[in-house]
Amino acid sequence: MAGREDGGRQRASGAGEHAGWEQELLDHLRPAGRDLNRVVAWLAGIARATVALQDDTGRLLAGTRVTLDDVLVADVTSGRIASAALEDGGRHLRLVRVERSRPAPAAVLAVAREEPFDRRVFDIVTHAAQVLELLLAGHESTAAGHRLRRATSDLRLAILQLLMVEDTVSARRVAAGLWPGLLDTDTACVYVVESSPAERDRLAEECLTATGERALVVRCPAVDGHVIVLAPRDTAGRELRTLVGRRPGVFVGGSARQGLARTAAAYGQAVSALAVARFRPEKAALYAERTRPERLMDPAALHDWTADVLSPLDGLSHHTRAELIATTRLGLEFTAVNTAKVLGVSRNTVRARMDRVESLLRTDFADLTVRAAVHLALNAQVVLAEPPPGAGARAAARLTDLLAGPALRTWAADLLGRLDPDGRDLRRSLRTWIAAGGNAERAAQKLGMHAQTVREHVRSAEPVLERQLLAAGSDLYEVVLAHLAAGDLGQPLLHGTKPGHPDSPVHE
Repeated sequence: MAGREDGGRQRASGAGEHAGWEQELLDHLRPAGRDLNRVVAWLAGIARATVALQDDTGRLLAGTRVTLDDVLVADVTSGRIASAALEDGGRHLRLVRVERSRPAPAAVLAVAREEPFDRRVFDIVTHAAQVLELLLAGHESTAAGHRLRRATSDLRLAILQLLMVEDTVSARRVAAGLWPGLLDTDTACVYVVESSPAERDRLAEECLTATGERALVVRCPAVDGHVIVLAPRDTAGRELRTLVGRRPGVFVGGSARQGLARTAAAYGQAVSALAVARFRPEKAALYAERTRPERLMDPAALHDWTADVLSPLDGLSHHTRAELIATTRLGLEFTAVNTAKVLGVSRNTVRARMDRVESLLRTDFADLTVRAAVHLALNAQVVLAEPPPGAGARAAARLTDLLAGPALRTWAADLLGRLDPDGRDLRRSLRTWIAAGGNAERAAQKLGMHAQTVREHVRSAEPVLERQLLAAGSDLYEVVLAHLAAGDLGQPLLHGTKPGHPDSPVHE
């Protein structure tokens, strides 16, 4: 007995050697040290004990699990008793109630050691419990803040997805609760701001600050480095350009002002402008800043041709037609996976909708000339929302007529002519690659070169044309239209056009 008492006395004095334990404990409240596990580990070391922090269900929050009596734990966590001390199977236990932010039930701090608790260790445990209370409150408050920010972010995305399928009524209803007046407008611009994925969250917060939270700021669900900003106010573009200008490696592309029901089209325009921004020293571009082929066509003829191309969709209900057009518009710009993420549907749904449009238009989206033509029709539908003078006064124009105008031919010749000085004959490689549906292997077989060489030629053409080509989208379709206008490619097959028709394919 004397030996045991001497040993206990030695250990008690060992705890007393930590004369500065109060300061050590307070250090755990500094911003760099706020960690439950660190406090529990510190307590275990200074008290020469096994320490556990668990909730009322027995879930371990920090430390090493200690076997406890469930009834006793329930008494402590429920508040029937504030603490308990007992000797159980040769070990000395101390249980202390640790309050948590309501409505979460209290937790319990359990300290088990071989020696009895002296006054100093008792004080250390009591004060450690108070520090753990503060840390738990801070963590739970932070977690609640994270949940609120996540819910708000999800709500912004839901509003954007409703706008993407032209459901403006529901979008306004959802937005009205948290952002009154945000969508009390008929038109808006869409901007896509690009950074590295690691910087995206901070960039989104800066976009909110820059726009005064008077814009819909959404972390793009499809591209990790993109932030989508739907801005009703005209000043948002200037605010975002200023933001981009002072941050390296950040770019912004913006759409023309569109009706809210045309949000999907505006988004595609913004992504297209973003591709241009990457080549510009100011790191910013607007869709209207570049000459677009549809702007060089006769408006009345383009309107009538567009109406004819999309006429098989006219018999559908408004909601179904809007869904199919929005999905096709995005599906022509992005992969099925990314389109699904943007719209909040499955990729099988995206493919099914596009297959239905393919079937209704009696065409094949595997053909890049077809994709370019349908993309032109969808863009023209947005640009020419109101019929221009002369529309409908004559038979529907053919695509060959639209592409035959002198302004468009000059544009096509100037654009493709940029490739001529390169001795690798980039123009031939690009034309063959487009004719092969963007498949480098098939193009390589025709050209008698390696598939990687074809890809390098296409990649080399991108900065010369100031357009992204390997990623299907607006840039590529413009280049395809330029080839069609120049007569370098056969015309696309639309509505099952019969051979011999002026719009039937011409095979080289």
